[in-house]
Amino acid sequence: MKRLALFLCLIGLAMSCKPKQTVAASSTVDRRSQVAVKGNWTITSVSFPGSDYIKVTSFDIADSKCFVGSNWQFVSNNDSGTMELTQANCPQFASKIKWYVNKDQQFVLKLLDAGEKARKVRDGYILLLTNQTQESFQLIDKIDVGGKLTSVVYQFKKNNVTK
Repeated sequence: MKRLALFLCLIGLAMSCKPKQTVAASSTVDRRSQVAVKGNWTITSVSFPGSDYIKVTSFDIADSKCFVGSNWQFVSNNDSGTMELTQANCPQFASKIKWYVNKDQQFVLKLLDAGEKARKVRDGYILLLTNQTQESFQLIDKIDVGGKLTSVVYQFKKNNVTK
């Protein structure tokens, strides 16, 4: 019984979500990285290296596992795009986004409500852009789980659209 109580306590500590951050309105943009992100992408996995027993609410929307299979469109010439959750048994969600990659390889993301202007949105998410190739990249979010920083890794794969 003590083990069960300890286990449930650890799970409670492991549940986490990262609040929105105030994001800078201007920053030096890394155009090369930003143009490489241009296009249509799908998240193929969400992982927590070194921590298998946590539950994360991503972007204040849904459980992180609901983002597997989500569709993302990034337009680099105006820093806009869209994202959409499509997984069954998860909340259906779609949003316009504003984004950019700065010189520190930070991916700055704002989710926009219908009719909302990006310049009026002060809060968003800052993730680290890593392992970028023509066909894939990762966004890494750092969250606090019981006083320890833990990574949430979103693996993106490019959708090859043929016409």
